[in-house]
Amino acid sequence: MTQFPRLATVSADGQYFYGAVTDAGFVALSPHFPQWPRLLDVIRAGKLAELATAAEKHEVTLANSSFNYEIPVQQPEKIICVGVNFPDRNAEYKDGAEAPPNPSLFIRFARSFVGHGVPLTRPKASDQLDYEGEIAVVIGTGGRHIPQETALDHIAALTLCNEGTLRDWVRHAKFNVTQGKNFDGSGAMGPWLVPFTDRAQIEDVWLTTRVNGEVRQDDRTGRMLFPVARQIAYISTFTTLVPGDIIVTGTPTGAGARFDPPVYLKPGDVVEVEAEGIGVLRNGVVDET
Repeated sequence: MTQFPRLATVSADGQYFYGAVTDAGFVALSPHFPQWPRLLDVIRAGKLAELATAAEKHEVTLANSSFNYEIPVQQPEKIICVGVNFPDRNAEYKDGAEAPPNPSLFIRFARSFVGHGVPLTRPKASDQLDYEGEIAVVIGTGGRHIPQETALDHIAALTLCNEGTLRDWVRHAKFNVTQGKNFDGSGAMGPWLVPFTDRAQIEDVWLTTRVNGEVRQDDRTGRMLFPVARQIAYISTFTTLVPGDIIVTGTPTGAGARFDPPVYLKPGDVVEVEAEGIGVLRNGVVDET
């Protein structure tokens, strides 16, 4: 095993498995835990740590080249995304001199994400597919009105997200970004979950996005306008968070739309989102067929 457990959902030969990614290959654990059919069920049972320990007791099941990554948490109840959450990102807006009093939020559907190594889809409807590298937190213990002081205790795991966006479609309506954020397969999540055990894993970690090897986004979570604990407390004020819910925590400045002229993703590009202590999420780009 590497220095941190890597728990993933994969597919091979038409079957789905969850288990642990090791340097030698994938250890399928779902056959050993039939009481938890999905990684989501493991999270709901509060058994991610047990799963990570179990990986050390079993042999590699699938060679590294013989499986495909899926998004780690299949069928979460909610995916809530936080927008405009870094100072330089806030400054991109005309009224961006001061930070807003509360975070901006929107919803994404699980269908809009693919797993690590699966190409993002540039849809027929637009050629303005953009990237947004982010860290996502997976809720382990749910609740309403969660105090900010204890909010990080509600996190089960961390993963990475490329919150792919169709820029012209986020401007199709007066104030609504939902359309441009939810094209099928326009974003990615993964490759795996890293169990959350220490607040240092999220409070000030390095996050970067590269396109074809060129660094486009580079910042630290310690500079977030709304830290993750604040996000959880705020969101739980209006909705009940449940195990398996995902909060996509915000992207730094440097997306393609901010270049002059804009530089959008095209088929053949490779996007890498990396965060220390989590790993690298890598995806190519293809056109919708």
